[in-house]
Amino acid sequence: MSVKHPIISVTGSSGAGTTSVRTTFEQIFRRDGVTAAFVEGDAFHRYERAAMKSEMSKKGNRHFSHFGPEANLFDELEALFKEYSEKGTGRTRHYIHNDDEAARYDGTPGTFTDWEEFPKGSDLLFYEGLHGAVVADGVDIARYADLKIGVVPVINLEWIQKSHRDKAARGYSTEAVMDNILRRMPDYIRYICPQFTETDINFQRVPTVDTSNPFIARWIPTADESLVVIRFRDPRGIDFPYLVNQIHDSFMSRANSIVIPGGKLDIAMQLILTPMILQLVERRVRSGKRRG
Repeated sequence: MSVKHPIISVTGSSGAGTTSVRTTFEQIFRRDGVTAAFVEGDAFHRYERAAMKSEMSKKGNRHFSHFGPEANLFDELEALFKEYSEKGTGRTRHYIHNDDEAARYDGTPGTFTDWEEFPKGSDLLFYEGLHGAVVADGVDIARYADLKIGVVPVINLEWIQKSHRDKAARGYSTEAVMDNILRRMPDYIRYICPQFTETDINFQRVPTVDTSNPFIARWIPTADESLVVIRFRDPRGIDFPYLVNQIHDSFMSRANSIVIPGGKLDIAMQLILTPMILQLVERRVRSGKRRG
């Protein structure tokens, strides 16, 4: 953790909705004049798309996946967090997912852009991806992040979201989606789930409609068909009466948890995260003044 160069890490599985959470953070940054260095978790995958498929076939390991260490640069990601926390510097790249991004980055889908240094003068680093709070196999990425956010829909909802995305964007069949989920399950259990013990706040969306068989669901449950459980690892300093008063139809489910209507997630994140972000930035400014 770092006072002078803080790090915010948003962690969630593929299809969990971390990209939507990133949009809320971007709104807060823009409104409050916070300059962030952005890191996408996909930038620290080890293989481009074609090489990943090749490795999967060569290894004969039917559980080889983007969730585990063999397919990622965990050491390099930890080194980036460490470097930024100490110096406010680092570098990243972009994984090109589709034709739209290929046009934007002048590249080919399924490949990486070149590594580039962060712009100078950032107030904080913002990570969004699969592994922002990993503690495993001699790697401790979580220790460098000052604010760790978990985005964790209940598993059937996560699978519905993934299934619809993979079918629409990647042309997968239902059987291919199911095979992909099964292949990744050991790494999901070992490397994804444990991160949500490390996170400071978890946002877990729970559908209020039937999702018993996620592989036949014709629609993704909407925000208004959901509740969101917000869990704080350390509830000290959280003004729960204020949040319940400000977020209509919310209630406390435990001493460290508040439940809100799914459609109120953005306002809840604004209310909860804005003071935390500004506190990190203010600590950074005060640290610079003391050293000056």
